[in-house]
Amino acid sequence: MKDFRKYYNIPATPEEVFMALTNPVTIQLWTGENAEMSTEMGSEFSLWDGSISGRNIEFEAGKKIVQEWYFGDQPEESIVTILLHSKGSGTSVELIHTNIPDEDYQDIVEGWNMSYFGALREFYTE
Repeated sequence: MKDFRKYYNIPATPEEVFMALTNPVTIQLWTGENAEMSTEMGSEFSLWDGSISGRNIEFEAGKKIVQEWYFGDQPEESIVTILLHSKGSGTSVELIHTNIPDEDYQDIVEGWNMSYFGALREFYTE
């Protein structure tokens, strides 16, 4: 199991970034894929047509998202914590993803960098 931590700069307010990560309609706009998402704690979510799925643990509007991501029969929970920090006219996103299975690590890191926060940054710079 490995952990991944990184900061991303997004040219949007923390409130806009929070909505882009939690509103299924907005998620579909920047991913181009259907999304199932709710800000109800304990609710299940599915992104990129089921490529990513899990359970929502905690939300603090405009500031924090905590989720459990599912990786098959993994014994330890893989927890994603996203913290949103105001930075100038944009947002510094602090990502902490724990207990990533070794065999999935490279794909997950690439996904965070390109498909997830890379795509979100492009969405706000277009």
